[in-house]
Amino acid sequence: MSQYLIRKLENFVRLEEADRLALEALGKASKCLPAHVDVMFEGEEPQGVILMLDGFACCYKHLDDGRRQITGYFVPGDLCDPYVFVVRKIGYSVATLSPALLAKIPRAKLDKVIDEHPRIARALWRSALVNEAILQERVVSIGRRTALERTAHLICEIYHRLQAVHLARNNSCEFPITQQDLADSLGLSAVHVNRTLQQLRSQGLIAQHNHSLVILDPTKLRGLALFKTSYLHVLDDGDASRRTVTRSYLEDQSRFRI
Repeated sequence: MSQYLIRKLENFVRLEEADRLALEALGKASKCLPAHVDVMFEGEEPQGVILMLDGFACCYKHLDDGRRQITGYFVPGDLCDPYVFVVRKIGYSVATLSPALLAKIPRAKLDKVIDEHPRIARALWRSALVNEAILQERVVSIGRRTALERTAHLICEIYHRLQAVHLARNNSCEFPITQQDLADSLGLSAVHVNRTLQQLRSQGLIAQHNHSLVILDPTKLRGLALFKTSYLHVLDDGDASRRTVTRSYLEDQSRFRI
């Protein structure tokens, strides 16, 4: 059940069999939830860590007048509250965007896994750094990219994150994120998002059907978005030999800079 978490963490650290078994045990107690329901609320005291096993979710904050800002997306393999160990109260709300399968991991259980498996601890730390990089890119998008560029950039990012856990291939992936969701994350109106998606389709860059997405011209879409994969620490083509080189680079702490 935790296969996507294992695949994600293996982008950062070479895990051993004992590490994989420990991670598999984390996802055994799971729960199915429908789309568009809240999983946790801002201000709650954290009781454990939520692991996405399947489906899509988002974290968001509400203004007092009801306006919503989506600050991040969760795909299979993601921990919805990775900072649970250093906060007394949760700083954002989490809601499902599609039917989802979640596992709630007691804090003590995850503590034990981290203490006994240093590779997992390093991988989770590096995953947290990637989360910060994703947030920085979102700030850059809202502050400097045009509406078309920021929409294209988010599409590229979601695709590559899914590709990293083997849920995207042949330039296609599941994409249950609605136009209103995109508007709430990109600082645009739903009408503006609709126009930008029409532009991307009319330029032959993407195609959408129900909750699926196809990137018709990956090179051109990445160029339009000014998108580079380096901040995600994943590869474009999934080449195993290059992935090994990337892992080795990340594991060489003398070359890893903060």
